[in-house]
Amino acid sequence: MNYLNTVITGTGCYIPEQKIENKDYFKSIFFEKDQTLIKGSGEDIVRKFRDITGIRERRWVTKDQTTSEIAALAAERAIKTGNIDRETIDYIIVANNFGDVVKGTIQTDLLPSIAARVKNKLGIQNPGCVAYDIVFGCPGWIQGVIQADSFIKSGLAKRCLVIGAETLSRVVDVYDRDTMIFSDGAGAAIVEGVESDEKSGVLSSATVTHTKDEAFYLYFGQSNKPDSDPDIRYMKMNGRKIYEYSIINVPKAIKAALDKSGLPVEQLKKILLHQANEKMDEAIVQRFFKFYGIKPEISEVMPMSISELGNSSVATVPTLYDMILKGKLKNHIINKGDIIIFASVGAGMSINAVVYRQ
Repeated sequence: MNYLNTVITGTGCYIPEQKIENKDYFKSIFFEKDQTLIKGSGEDIVRKFRDITGIRERRWVTKDQTTSEIAALAAERAIKTGNIDRETIDYIIVANNFGDVVKGTIQTDLLPSIAARVKNKLGIQNPGCVAYDIVFGCPGWIQGVIQADSFIKSGLAKRCLVIGAETLSRVVDVYDRDTMIFSDGAGAAIVEGVESDEKSGVLSSATVTHTKDEAFYLYFGQSNKPDSDPDIRYMKMNGRKIYEYSIINVPKAIKAALDKSGLPVEQLKKILLHQANEKMDEAIVQRFFKFYGIKPEISEVMPMSISELGNSSVATVPTLYDMILKGKLKNHIINKGDIIIFASVGAGMSINAVVYRQ
């Protein structure tokens, strides 16, 4: 029996060269959202932050780089790895949240879309290559893969380029300690239909969005600095609410995706989870396996890059995947036939998960 499988045939990522270490924040002054001063030395605040999140450093783009530029760099690497003719790409799907934000400005720029800019930078002339953006919070790249799978399985496309790219350093408030979580980066994948006598690639998926109470856990708001201009806004989050929401709902979504695949949990080799907070991610994976009465060895099943790369939103999962495939993440490999899960949670609040056979 022949199956039409949705398979990732090429990957690439761009990790910015500018490294921002925790010690770079030792002299920072932070305020709460009510604009009261956070007492204690910057060094003490940073150490507490490290203990909670696991982040030691993060990467930021240089002043002359934008989201569309690093997205195109990751795409070029995916095209090269996949060894494909770029003119045969049917869709370019770019997950991002803020578009291009030029250094020193306060405006996001999505005209034209980041995907259109990427197509332009890649020099693709085929008008049948349709380029569009997804604004879906941190789960955007995975949602792009889910959409590509639908296009391929329905016959609307044979090959898609799915990119997650973001420059969060351009939209953070330097007086907010949450600034230290966020980073920049881009990850890309060639996703295409491949016929085979066995099922592989995307096996199943699950997606949910909660908005009754959760819609504004991540939002745009005024700087924490006293007397700041209320018309200039930055990315803000309710970290405690996000943590509580995620550890309850993300394990359920991952379980829904795995159960839909019909595979036993014992076959699962890796969970590539959005890198948002080390302790939160560990709690999510532990709670997921608890559904099946299993206590996993977290360090083996959940690869982590957050310590060095921070939270680059839509770029974290594809970047992590590319690093593993190319032998750039210590102690982690993915072999042909392995069952892995991509999963993420973010603004909206939205969660998704994809079960994938390598």
